[in-house]
Order: sequence, then structure tokens, then C-alpha cells
Amino acid sequence: MRFLIQRFNPETDEKPYLQEYEVEVTPGMMLLDAFKAIKEQDESLAVRYSCGEGVCGSDAMNINGTNGLSCITPLADLKEPVTVHPVPGMPIIRDLIVDMSTFYHQYRAVKPYLIHHDPMPETELLQSPEDRDKLDGLYECILCGCCSTACPSFWWNPDKFRGPAALLQAWRFLADSRDQATALRLDELEGPYRLFRCHTIMNCMNVCPKQLNPTEAIGHIKKLMLKHSI
Repeated sequence: MRFLIQRFNPETDEKPYLQEYEVEVTPGMMLLDAFKAIKEQDESLAVRYSCGEGVCGSDAMNINGTNGLSCITPLADLKEPVTVHPVPGMPIIRDLIVDMSTFYHQYRAVKPYLIHHDPMPETELLQSPEDRDKLDGLYECILCGCCSTACPSFWWNPDKFRGPAALLQAWRFLADSRDQATALRLDELEGPYRLFRCHTIMNCMNVCPKQLNPTEAIGHIKKLMLKHSI
């Protein structure tokens, strides 16, 4: 099977270029397996991966024009030649490895943790099964960045727009019955960029490897913000 992989070393290359590789494919192989085989041919190829099970999210890349995780992308589903680029919109460190600093900055900015002002109980913060069910489809995010790096608003305003992944987590805590920082969270999303740069293109939902829906979460935040402003 033929592969065209983007190569770029900022220390030696003027611009990115595609390099061709060929790998003997066996049934059941994932794209990550092909990368491991390619690394045996050319150990200079830089690619980031860890768990190999679609859990760590470290191997996000653009595969035949669509963001995804190499470890859970079957080669049988891909058209040849398989063309692979780093996820778009992020500075390239080398080859398929990008600098995710801006992505994590936006994630940290939404305060992705429970804020509880009342005295903490001696045992635990109780939550009804119904309230717990509201968090399904939110907490499963693995921060791979596939959604934010597929979002044109994030490409154009990465320093201002929080992006789909961060906003999904903002709603995860706004929707949590145990959190007591609703006003603070909404105030920090005010303005023309942090939340409202979302134009409901839904690229984020289409590429999420966990089938989550950041667009829906962003819609819930907008409705809650409107409710609190009245």
C-alpha cells in the first residue's frame, strides 16, 4: 500500500513536502501499524503516539483530508495512496508532530475542574443519577485536538476563540449540578471571540473519534448565557 506523508524539519527544510513510502499490508492493520512499519524503513520520520487504543489522543493527524487518530483508523477503510498531513492550524515541530500549546492554553482557560464554594461535606458531593446522566457525551473527551484543528474559527483566531474542545469542557462543568461557578464561567466566555466565533459548521462533530458533539454543547452554553442575561 502506498503512503504519501508530509515531511518537514524546520531546521533543514524550507517548506513541507510529501515523501512516498510503501508498506505490505495485512488484514486488520491500522494506520498506526503502517507508521511503525515505515519507521523500520526510515527512522527519521517523526510521529507522536502512545497508547495505540484511541485513549491518549496523541496520534491525531489529517488522513486523506480528514482529522482522525491513526491507531483506530483501519487501512481497509482508506483509499490509496493514503495521504497524511499533520493536523492543520498548528505550528509544526517536525513532520507529523505539532505544537499543541495554544490548544492546551484554551483548554486551561475554561477552568476544566469542579468549583464548589460551599463547605465540602465529610464524605462526597452527592449527585442524582439524572444529573449524572447529563454529563454523558461530555466527560469522554480525550483532548486529541481533532475537533479544534478542524475548525476554521480556531484556525483564524486561535489566540481568542476557545475552540470546540475547550467549550465542550466548559459545558461539561456548567452542566454539572455540583459546580457553583456558573456566573464566573459565563462571564469569562463573554465577548465576540471566546464563544461566539463558533459558526455551527460542525466540522468538530464530524471528526471526533469519540463521537462527541461540541457544536451541541456550544449551543447549550449560548442558551444558558442568554437566560442569565435576561
